[in-house]
Amino acid sequence: MKQILQAFFLMLLATAVSQAQTTPDPVSASRRASAQATVSGYIKDAANGEGLIGVSVFVKETGSGITTNSYGYYSLTLPAGTYNLVYTYVGFTKQTRTVDLSGQNVRLDIELKEEGRDLQEVTVSTKREDDNVKNIEMSVNRVEMKTIQKIPALLGEVDVIRSIQLLPGVSTVGEGATGFNVRGGNVDQNLVLLDEAPVYNSSHLFGFFSVFNPDAVKDVKLVKGGIPALYGGRISSILDVRMKEGNSKKTTVSGGIGLIFSRLTVEQPLFKNKEGEARGSFIIAGRRSYADVLAKPFLSGDLKGSRFYFYDLTAKANYRINAKNTIYASGYLGRDVFGADFGFNWGNTTTSLRWNHVFSDKLFLNTTAFYSNYDYLLDSDLKRKNPKDFFNWKSGIVNYSLKPDFTLFLKNNTLTFGGQAIVYDFQPGVANAASGGEVRTFGLENKYALESALYVGNEQLVSKKLQLQYGLRYSLYNYIGPGEAYEFQTGVPAGQRRFPVLTTEYDRGEPIKTYGNWEPRFSAKYELNDVSSLKVSYNRLAQYIHLVSNTTASTPLDVWTPSTNNIKPQVADQVAGGYFRNLGKTGTEYEVSVELYYKWLQNQIDYIDGADLLLNKYLEGDLLNGKGRAYGAEFFVKKNKGDLTGWVSYTLAKTERFVDGINNNRWFPTRFDKRHTVNAVALYDLNKRWSFSATFAFATGTPGTFPTNGYIFQGFLVPHNAENSRNNYRIPPYHRLDLAATLQNRKKKPTQKWESNWVFSVYNTYGRKNPFSVFFRQAEDKRTVTMNGEQVQIPVAEAIRYSVFATLIPSATYNFKF
Repeated sequence: MKQILQAFFLMLLATAVSQAQTTPDPVSASRRASAQATVSGYIKDAANGEGLIGVSVFVKETGSGITTNSYGYYSLTLPAGTYNLVYTYVGFTKQTRTVDLSGQNVRLDIELKEEGRDLQEVTVSTKREDDNVKNIEMSVNRVEMKTIQKIPALLGEVDVIRSIQLLPGVSTVGEGATGFNVRGGNVDQNLVLLDEAPVYNSSHLFGFFSVFNPDAVKDVKLVKGGIPALYGGRISSILDVRMKEGNSKKTTVSGGIGLIFSRLTVEQPLFKNKEGEARGSFIIAGRRSYADVLAKPFLSGDLKGSRFYFYDLTAKANYRINAKNTIYASGYLGRDVFGADFGFNWGNTTTSLRWNHVFSDKLFLNTTAFYSNYDYLLDSDLKRKNPKDFFNWKSGIVNYSLKPDFTLFLKNNTLTFGGQAIVYDFQPGVANAASGGEVRTFGLENKYALESALYVGNEQLVSKKLQLQYGLRYSLYNYIGPGEAYEFQTGVPAGQRRFPVLTTEYDRGEPIKTYGNWEPRFSAKYELNDVSSLKVSYNRLAQYIHLVSNTTASTPLDVWTPSTNNIKPQVADQVAGGYFRNLGKTGTEYEVSVELYYKWLQNQIDYIDGADLLLNKYLEGDLLNGKGRAYGAEFFVKKNKGDLTGWVSYTLAKTERFVDGINNNRWFPTRFDKRHTVNAVALYDLNKRWSFSATFAFATGTPGTFPTNGYIFQGFLVPHNAENSRNNYRIPPYHRLDLAATLQNRKKKPTQKWESNWVFSVYNTYGRKNPFSVFFRQAEDKRTVTMNGEQVQIPVAEAIRYSVFATLIPSATYNFKF
């Protein structure tokens, strides 16, 4: 099998390289003009010059077409002749262009204008209207920012992460939980990208808000299955967030003032020529919460001077060198501070540099170099009132990467190939402790790893009904020095701590352990007719980094650790199949889909009872290795057109894990297993000024490990799980209704540049006390019982339901733009 995969990979790669190297000169191009020619170019928004992702380019005469890539570039190769090309994009006016390909290749850049309000439709995806049936992608949701901005939000603040949790197959363990879960995967199994740089903690304020400033986001794409060979490094999903490039037509300022934080965004053209055309642009967007400022007058005692806020700054600039070369630079800086004398401090920093180069009409290159840094701090004395006595602990993970991606547009084929190299610097933790002015520093040495990959994939139109997408990715991982590697005891009973028996020192760059994985990918679409299709997919993915956490939900202080000689890389195989259909008078008013999936997961990390996860030199001896399985069905119905739009999704799912030594060696549900999840979104445009929206969410309660009995020791009740079971009970179900209304302010003059609106929202409208967790404690009252003929009082246990939000939360936000 390995030899077959190797041969397949080399064959595709050789084809790609040979095609890529064939760059036609003008003479040879003219000789072949009678056979075929290519039309290519960029498609942009006429209002601001932003490249449009996923625009449909349809050829009337052949019935074929293509969509633009992540930079708005397209390329079509056709037999010589004259054609009518139709450019369509939801929310924009359709354009038809006639192009003569009888003589030579044609460069055709297009600018699309936004439709008027009466024609504009609210949609969850920026795509052509029949894309759910015609596109080979399955298990993919592209969420448009216009839709996200209309969805009711906590405290009125638009949020990307909370919005995707309304899609099928996506869930979270509860309010206030960092991250999200996709099709039975843990939060660390999602690759979250901001302009292609990984973000290791996508949440502000312990999960209540995401790090993505909605004013700076252009496109949000969630891939749950059928993952192309382009992506790797995580085994559950890809959340690909693309930033705006900045308005290249005019200077714009926008922002918002809310109850919890305010936003300000500035966009500006750069390097205008004499004709007023800009060769570049930039955008800079900032946010800062101010709950701490508002609460400051009311805090006293130990709480006086408390700090609980977050801020972030997002920026991007681009410069078009010429028609074939464009460069981009983007970055993000965000931080959370929470606490008084004792507190937390964590944040992300990313930088991406990209170069787009058009080698020819058919060959497109994007090269990305990025830097990503996530660090987190625990400090017992944030205000340093006592410099002689304190404790602080700092940890983090740093990445450096180079990633070239080629796209070769061929007739009936789109070939992608490239590679990536990532350098990891893991910082498990360094602590400083002071007592009486004497400072002691201790902790763990940094760990290092190098991950590299090569991939090749092809999207092939076999016939008008059958389309295939297949590819292969090979990832190679090296755990390297400097550092120590440990060998642990063998023969230790499952579930018990293992102690090291041998320690080996390694020099800088010296390989400690190497892993390699072939990752095949395959998808197929068969059109049953013009309004329905069947799709199937399979993918294997490997993940070489792990989030170490044994809390109810991940926290900002969880530790990232590499695969080592004792920790194997995670591997997942997923198969999926679905039926997709459009309904309505014109065939696109409604779209319906049903998807089934099954996922096998290998080398899942778990922990012995009483595992010590922080600053533990021999952490690997406390870890257990298990396997998992996740399967389910996702049902999705969306209304695309009319004053009332929205969607309803239902997910039936099961997620289990098996770890030798846990739950009496039986399968058990994971902490994020939810059997039933229902989400409904309704968006209603009453008139030009008023619009309303509502969301309803219901989910089965998540599992938890509860005691089965208890015993009394020295007058105290000690809970005990006599069955040694894991996740043996479920907390009560979760359900919530949110409402929102948007009022567009009237313009005093038709030429007025200032635009503004008010957003009024109510989160958790009927005040449901949704439990995040249930825990047990000894009650104040005791029970009187008779023992040996005497009446005695014994302690009893009581269950406490912990709710993050136990009441409705109204809010108002003022947004503006000029």
